[in-house]
Amino acid sequence: MLQALAQWHEIARSGDPARLDSLLAEDCVFWSPVVHRPQQGRDLTRLYLTGAMAVFNDSFRYIKEVVAEPHAVLEFTCDIDGITVNGVDIITFNAAGKIVEFKVMVRPLKGVNLLHARMASMLEQLAG
Repeated sequence: MLQALAQWHEIARSGDPARLDSLLAEDCVFWSPVVHRPQQGRDLTRLYLTGAMAVFNDSFRYIKEVVAEPHAVLEFTCDIDGITVNGVDIITFNAAGKIVEFKVMVRPLKGVNLLHARMASMLEQLAG
């Protein structure tokens, strides 16, 4: 799991989603902070994570990490349009080191609303 977590950190730092497929389990579930239903499967998880990497900018960084196998909770911060967005990624790995669940929680409300608008636009672009 720690190797997979290190791989996630590399992907997040680079902002390049090209290696996500090697890290995401086929049955991965993504929990968005603004969509009430879970997004089922590798393809939707990849779509949401790719969108997030495009919406978040160079100011995105993880500031805390708590690991208790098979879970990792990563607190992040990012500035978007003068609003400091703070949140956590809660990641669950399977025995093979693949991500099976990725849950995102964000604060404050201004940040949630901004991310909702930006992500909606980005997901439309990515979906083609």
